[in-house]
Amino acid sequence: MARRSSTGDAVRPLIAAHRRIFPAADARPLRRAYAVADRWHAGQFRKSGAPYITHPLAVAILLADIGMDTTTLVAALLHDTVEDTGLTIGEIKAEFGAEVAVLVDGVTKLDGAKWGDHAEGETFRKMILAASIDLRVLVIKLADRVHNLRTLGHHAKREKRERIARASMELLVPFAQRLGLYDYQREIEDLAFANLAPEAHERVLALVRQTEDGRRAALGELISGMSAELAAAGVRAQADARARHLYSIHRSLPGAAAVLRPIDASRVVVVVDGPDADCYVALGVLHGRWNPVDGRFRDYISMPKYNMYRSLHTAVLVGGEPVGVLIRTPAMDAVATYGVAARIREAGGRDGKVSADLARQADLDWLDRLLAWQPLAAPGDFLDGLRADLSHTGIVVFTADGEPVKLPGGSTAVDFAYAVSPATAGSAVGVLVNGMRKPMENRLAHGQVVDLITGPYADPPDSWLAAARSGHARAHLKAAIAGRKAEEAAALGRATAAKALAGRAGETRASLRDLEDDGTAFSAARRLGYPDLDALYEAVGRGDLAADALAESLTAAAAPNPG
Repeated sequence: MARRSSTGDAVRPLIAAHRRIFPAADARPLRRAYAVADRWHAGQFRKSGAPYITHPLAVAILLADIGMDTTTLVAALLHDTVEDTGLTIGEIKAEFGAEVAVLVDGVTKLDGAKWGDHAEGETFRKMILAASIDLRVLVIKLADRVHNLRTLGHHAKREKRERIARASMELLVPFAQRLGLYDYQREIEDLAFANLAPEAHERVLALVRQTEDGRRAALGELISGMSAELAAAGVRAQADARARHLYSIHRSLPGAAAVLRPIDASRVVVVVDGPDADCYVALGVLHGRWNPVDGRFRDYISMPKYNMYRSLHTAVLVGGEPVGVLIRTPAMDAVATYGVAARIREAGGRDGKVSADLARQADLDWLDRLLAWQPLAAPGDFLDGLRADLSHTGIVVFTADGEPVKLPGGSTAVDFAYAVSPATAGSAVGVLVNGMRKPMENRLAHGQVVDLITGPYADPPDSWLAAARSGHARAHLKAAIAGRKAEEAAALGRATAAKALAGRAGETRASLRDLEDDGTAFSAARRLGYPDLDALYEAVGRGDLAADALAESLTAAAAPNPG
């Protein structure tokens, strides 16, 4: 009885957080999942010395705070059981259902002893495939990393802390961006920043604290003025200052000796209570009162970012200094904070239940790109390709017919060709960018109109690989180049083997073609450990099998049976 009481006390904060957003949520699955996780993690402890169960509980609370559904919270409570205990996916499926099992399996790491150096890359490949079934896999993974970074200081070895922080920056931050989970992105970046560059982190933190009073005064006056102007124009809106996170400020500072201006640490967010069109009205009102900064306007309402983000971005001059201003509706503001979680939050009604169809929608272009090229990537190449695809924010270019094509930042016409049609990309001989002829290696910019110039189909040149930015293009190019080199090696190997066999004319009068036709060559290939003749000749062409050794084997096989 005491055990049940303890379990009830421990899970109560999670239930409360869940019911703040979903008042009618059923707490029984959460209590049951917590009890199962607590039982299986019994005797396990974190580096801090705390019972291990505190970690999955903290992850579940993080997810409850952003409005994730009951199924996700159940999976979060169980997310480490398969990896760290004897509980199986089959047992989870039997007790909690298929959806929970898919989520838990999706975030479970592969066995490092089995996969070796490829374990991390193949774990991410597995997670992406699971996300194509249910995007909530990635959301759980991000919450898991947030909590692990919060407790990273308990790892004694600095090398391990830095490795985890660096991997978080390279892979988890881009996933947070693409899912629109900006709260998670900001915290992951700041926590990783503190571990990778502690001195720079402390310097930025000190600068922010030093400018706090000046920032509050400057932005307070500006926000009051903006609110008055918008109200006078009949625009219902709420303006407030939102602090930028430390890593964002660090990246914007020109150098170690830079001085932080009070207005650099925050931006003004104007949330317009009305239709999308009112955002443009608000923009006109603000630009009519404060001079806009040339080149700082971005319209992400008519052309949303790759992660569903929508807002108008501008900057206005205040006392001769630029202040960033974001204009959006309440719905846009929710997506700008919670991303994909906002959709789940909205669909959950009062009881926190989300239909499987909605949760499993994989309608994000960046995820479709990853799914398209990942089967082509060898285990050793997948993680590098993933980093390349995720390392920059995306750009949007247009075909000559006006169709948008989303690409990673830094992409070239090579990336565009493979994004449009991998089957015909090899026939491209050049490209028109805004009507001007450019080479395939030309880097593209956001908003350009791109039209491929094609000729007879040919294999892509090796030089395209250096120009390709996206994992999608690189995987296709590596496969094409490897295929061409294999064909070249096989042709060379066959010619070399035929010559070596001809040199043994005294031992057999059969030509290589004769031995191929009667099956002798194929039998020799299988006897030597090769699946077919192409693989046999390729080995000869690459120097892995001596032509004389092959000729000797063929001669022996072709010799007449003395009996």
